[in-house]
Amino acid sequence: MHLSLLKAYDVAQNSPQSMIVGADTIVVIDGNILGKPASAEEAFEMLQTLSGRTHEVITGVTFLKTDTSHTIIDKKTFFVRTRVTFSPLNVHEIHRYIATGSPFDKAGGYGIQDDTGALFVERIDGDYYNVVGFPLNQFYQEMKSFYPELFTVNTF
Repeated sequence: MHLSLLKAYDVAQNSPQSMIVGADTIVVIDGNILGKPASAEEAFEMLQTLSGRTHEVITGVTFLKTDTSHTIIDKKTFFVRTRVTFSPLNVHEIHRYIATGSPFDKAGGYGIQDDTGALFVERIDGDYYNVVGFPLNQFYQEMKSFYPELFTVNTF
């Protein structure tokens, strides 16, 4: 949630009279945060750690409203947690996936939306879109209460 707030604040500095959304997604297993792997070795370690186990994907989202002088006049921050279970992976599967280049721009080293990354997922408990990187349903529900004027009969 803190990173989503920082991202939103950064945009707010140059966004007068705006509604701003910031978001950040992390993968957590055994209390450790798995970010984006910086190397093939790090991607391998991450995927091996996730193999045959359940981890959490947590996305923090922040809404900000600014006035004409860039001052923040309203804010809301929330998070969504989804549990993901991987099937056991063998060394060859992990190496083939790393060779696609896909792990390097994703927290936890995998993308559930990837053709191969999707094959690793045995079970999801929660919002699929949160695992992709943005919890659409909770975003919509929170937005309706934070910015109800967007959802009048004439604008939606």
